[in-house]
Amino acid sequence: MENTRNFIMKPKVDFCFKELMEFEEVRQGFIAAVLGIEPEEVIKTELLPTHLRVRHNKDKLGILDVRVILNGDVQLDMEIQVAKFLFWRERSLFYLSKMYSDVILAGEGYHVLGKCIHVGILDFILFEEDEEFYSCFHMWEDKRRRKYSDKFEIHIVELPKLAEHEYPETALLKWAKFLNAEKKEEFEMAAKTDPHIRKAYEQLLHMSEDGNKRLIYEARQKAIYDYNTQVYSNWHSGYEQGEKNGISIGEKNGISIGEKNGISIGEEKKLIEQICKKMKKNLSAREIANVLEEDERIVQRIYDTAQPFAPDYDINKIRKRLNKEKKQETN
Repeated sequence: MENTRNFIMKPKVDFCFKELMEFEEVRQGFIAAVLGIEPEEVIKTELLPTHLRVRHNKDKLGILDVRVILNGDVQLDMEIQVAKFLFWRERSLFYLSKMYSDVILAGEGYHVLGKCIHVGILDFILFEEDEEFYSCFHMWEDKRRRKYSDKFEIHIVELPKLAEHEYPETALLKWAKFLNAEKKEEFEMAAKTDPHIRKAYEQLLHMSEDGNKRLIYEARQKAIYDYNTQVYSNWHSGYEQGEKNGISIGEKNGISIGEKNGISIGEEKKLIEQICKKMKKNLSAREIANVLEEDERIVQRIYDTAQPFAPDYDINKIRKRLNKEKKQETN
């Protein structure tokens, strides 16, 4: 556990982000930055229930991070995601569609359907082909670029790109730096750039000093860590099981047991090799995670295991050590 005096919550953890968005001044500043408008144009923001209605027993439940009604008629969903999520595009469309249809009741006309905006703040890279950390999507006609409707709008912020590229200073960049901060000094620097961010920082300090909220925050951090560890464990197990059954990479129908568990063949060795190459360039685990767009905890684990094998970094020996550590943990 971190020293109490130096402890500060990280807004990237969904519990912390939700708590910050409880404060209207903070919401006002962040929403204005995302939409590219002045804070004064955000006249009123009201928090709504985050559980979307289920009409049938077999319907999938939709639970939003932060749901807001903006200026009385626009619904806005803000989601923050730390762990890499393969089907993020599909998930965001699901939430947006559910939110859009949630307001209409049986017998009502379509005129009641209002504008819905989804904001995704991601701690992983979604668009590999693009250097921009911010993207905005509407419904357009392909050739003539005529807008079909303004009822759907999607905004995506990719935080890891901040470490890779330089961007012109904007209100949204200031907020992105605040959300992406790790150290108190980084938060303090961000707070000096905008009064709404300063308010967010003040609330962050209060929250970090609250013992009960800290317990909830750390429990959420642990849940995220456990989830990522389980993914990593499944990855290991699938790879090992494939080897035990004599299924070599790329052979026997091209599918190993590891693949059946959603794990790419050879992916583990490839990741270890990539991390070791970056270690030879003296990059930290966090820097490597950002560059490779992998979960920092998984990278840190491989990083720590690989260090004794410097400077040659024998991949097979590192893998064997990782497997041994994994077995010790499960025993």
